[in-house]
Order: sequence, then C-alpha cells, then structure tokens
Amino acid sequence: MANLRTFDLNLLLAFDVLMRERNVTRAAESMFVTQSAMSHTLHRLRQHLNDPVLVKSPGGMQPTALALTLVEPVRSLLKEMERLLETPQAFDPTASQRRFTIAATDYMEFLMLPTLTQMIERVAPGVDIHVKRTESAFPLPQLENGSLDVVLGFVSVLNPPAHLHCEILFKDRMACVVRQDHPRIKAPPSLADYLAATHMLISRTGDKLGVIDDKLAETGAERHIHCIVPHFLSAPLIVAQTDMILSLPYRLAIAFRKLVPLSIWPVPVELPDYDLAMIWHPLWEKDPAHGWLREQISRVARTIGASPLEL
Repeated sequence: MANLRTFDLNLLLAFDVLMRERNVTRAAESMFVTQSAMSHTLHRLRQHLNDPVLVKSPGGMQPTALALTLVEPVRSLLKEMERLLETPQAFDPTASQRRFTIAATDYMEFLMLPTLTQMIERVAPGVDIHVKRTESAFPLPQLENGSLDVVLGFVSVLNPPAHLHCEILFKDRMACVVRQDHPRIKAPPSLADYLAATHMLISRTGDKLGVIDDKLAETGAERHIHCIVPHFLSAPLIVAQTDMILSLPYRLAIAFRKLVPLSIWPVPVELPDYDLAMIWHPLWEKDPAHGWLREQISRVARTIGASPLEL
C-alpha cells in the first residue's frame, strides 16, 4: 500500500472519478485533462496501491476488490476535505441551535455565568451553554477534539500549554472577610492578628495548603485552618456566623458581601495580583461561532474588569 508521505493526494480525486466513470476517456473529460494524462494517473494509482484498480472485461473496465473497498472511504474523505476548505459561514446567533461547552473554576462560574447566560438567552435563545468543572490536569485533548470550547480560570493554576491562545480577561487579588460584628477584627488585620485567628479555607481537593500558606511558610509562619470546604457555595454563610477569617479573591468577596453582612480587609501577606484568562485551541480560532462565544465572554469580563481592585 501507499506511504502517505509520498502519496499525491490529488490522486484521490482521480480515483473517485475513475470509480464513477469506469472509463479512462470519460474520466479524463470529467477532469478536463487529456486521455494520456488520465492513463498516466491510473498508472500512478496502480503503483501506489500495488493493485490494478481497474481491469478490462467484456462489459468494460471493472474495479478490483481493493478498489471497491476504497470507494466509500475516499468519497467521505473528499467530502470532508471540501468542508474544511469551504469559507466558514457567518454565525447567526438568533437562529443557531448550537451548544457550547465551557470548563470553568467555581470562581469564574460564580462571577461570569449569571451575566453570560442572561446575555446569551437574550440575543441567542437557541444556543445552549454547558459548564464543566476544571480538573487538576489541563483538558488539552478536549480542546483539540472540540468537545470543550474554552477554559476559564486563573492562569497560574491552569498553566496552559504555550501553543494555545490565552486572553487575559481581568485581574484579581487576595482579600479576607470576616463577619461585620467580629469581636476582634474591626480594622485591617496585622499579620499577628491574622495568625492569631482561626481560618476557613476553600479547597476543592481538601488540601490544607494554599498560596497564602506557601508564602507564610517562607518566613516560618503558619495559620490555623479550622474549617475546609470544597466550594464557594456555603463559605459566605459559614464565615458570617463564626469568628473565622476567610481569605479569597477580592471580586468574590465583593459578591459575598452582597449576600451576607461581611467586612472586607487586605490580607497582611505580600501576594501578586492574579490573571484570569480564557483559553482556547488555535484549531477553532477562525470558526465564526467560536469567535462569537469568545466575544460574549470578553464582554462580560470587560464589565467585571472595569471595577477597580480597591482595598
């Protein structure tokens, strides 16, 4: 059989025409080449496939058993190649029935999904949005095969491969929250105040260590983590009814304060701001529908990013 590296893919088109016509002269006319050129093409096919492909018979030229097995696969491949080479059709969100799948951290889901789904419901009522939780391993295979459209989350946590497209959506920084009537913390806590308190930690994996703990460990300090929960859902209700401190991204703290009476203070630990990003595979860069989704996400992010990080 042929080696793909040395196989002329133009021969596939000639093979398809020859199988339809089963006549070299008519095949040549269909491809607007001379009979001699088509005969040469047939000869090359025979060499590559190590098979006669077409043989003379009293009823005309007949395909070999191998040629017959290749007819449908080659035809399907040619149709797929035509589809790939077509100019992408414009995406009409008002008429689309497409489903998009987004992988997101619960942080990004909490901040972005309410506004994003409201926006899409208004301008594209037939479009569905499915959200999956991000896993510990970056979902590169799902981005490549199209089962996942974009990934949303902290760049430093996701650590996406360099060949993927990455758009920084907005920034955030760590803050801490306590209940408004906390008996001891009534002003920005000092490091001593912070270490003397009991803490609550949000950790999907149940790990007691976070970025704050890593930073504290550099100076030999350690905080007392009294409660760990796997997601954000119960966190504001717990901290609003206890004396614990909850350290979390500032934008999330602002959202929590709208739900329960909390005070927001700076974390007394030097930490950099964090980049929140949207990541997608370059395979889908030019797809109009995919581009439309990314623009909707960017619009929501611009609204979030317009709010300053003031502590």
